[in-house]
Amino acid sequence: MNPLIVIPARMAATRLPNKPLADIHGEPMIVHCWRRAVECELGPVVVAAGEQEIVDAITAVGGQAVLTDPNHPSGSDRVWEAVQKVDPDGKHDVIINIQGDLPTLDPALIEASVAPLAEGEVDIATLVVEITDEEEKVAPSVVKAFVGFEDGRTVARALTFTRATAPYGEGPLYHHIGLYTYRRDALARFVALPQGVLEKREKLEQLRALENGMRIDVSLVDTIPLGVDTPKDLEKARRLLQG
Repeated sequence: MNPLIVIPARMAATRLPNKPLADIHGEPMIVHCWRRAVECELGPVVVAAGEQEIVDAITAVGGQAVLTDPNHPSGSDRVWEAVQKVDPDGKHDVIINIQGDLPTLDPALIEASVAPLAEGEVDIATLVVEITDEEEKVAPSVVKAFVGFEDGRTVARALTFTRATAPYGEGPLYHHIGLYTYRRDALARFVALPQGVLEKREKLEQLRALENGMRIDVSLVDTIPLGVDTPKDLEKARRLLQG
């Protein structure tokens, strides 16, 4: 596999305006995200920016960024535009999509997201972590992966994703982490598909892939990266990255 890591980022954010440029110890948050991706050493890293200010922030530290259509409906569409611009010849057969609001992301999680693609039938790979907080088990804001791991295994096929508490009965529940690794042709197919019925109902983009027969496998990890969506999250990220 020859991965390309793409970080989509745009300035529009309701709860934290201009989020990619939020200062964390003298550098924009998007730069911290870019550094975490570079640290995993899986392949080149490019930021797919919705605005020129984000491009400028990345190029100022020696990174690569491309300007994309600010009106894309999703991060996946933004990633695909960037892939076509920076790799028109298709040299990279695996595309890793990392959200631009994960400044404390452990690079090991990026590596774990690639593992399911060792199985040739897998189109998309992503991550889950076991839920230990009882409130999270019933919270619609916590997306659950309907998946079961055989003893000793950390990779399994996801049957679906839901905001409901599922599966039913005794056993662990798994929190889905929105970091995706695509085979290149799977990403091209995915962004060309119309929204699915269940995707619209649950407001979960990954259901579009499942509704169209694509296979998603997950890696089980032991930590959830901090997503920065609010000023409170930003302060927590600053504390975690102190020094």
